[in-house]
Amino acid sequence: MRYKLTFVVGLTLGYVLGTRAGRERYEQLKKSARQVAQNPAVRNTAETAAQQGRQFAGKAYHVVSDKVGDRVPESVTQRVRSLRDRNHNGAPEDDWGTSNT
Repeated sequence: MRYKLTFVVGLTLGYVLGTRAGRERYEQLKKSARQVAQNPAVRNTAETAAQQGRQFAGKAYHVVSDKVGDRVPESVTQRVRSLRDRNHNGAPEDDWGTSNT
């Protein structure tokens, strides 16, 4: 019984001390992450990467659709067409049915 009590007291003490230090460290990390995310260089790099990803995805779509051709079931073809026809918030869409932001 003595060992169980010692274990529970140690566990409780570690939890209390860890949560105090953990919250402060969490707030520091959160602040740092926010500063990095708001950095214009980081934002520009992220947007460039996203744009390149959309371009590569569009090219991949065309390559796959050329190779697959008529082998796609009609239900899938209709779904892809309906996604292309949708227009969200007046923004143009890419070949995947998503908006170019």
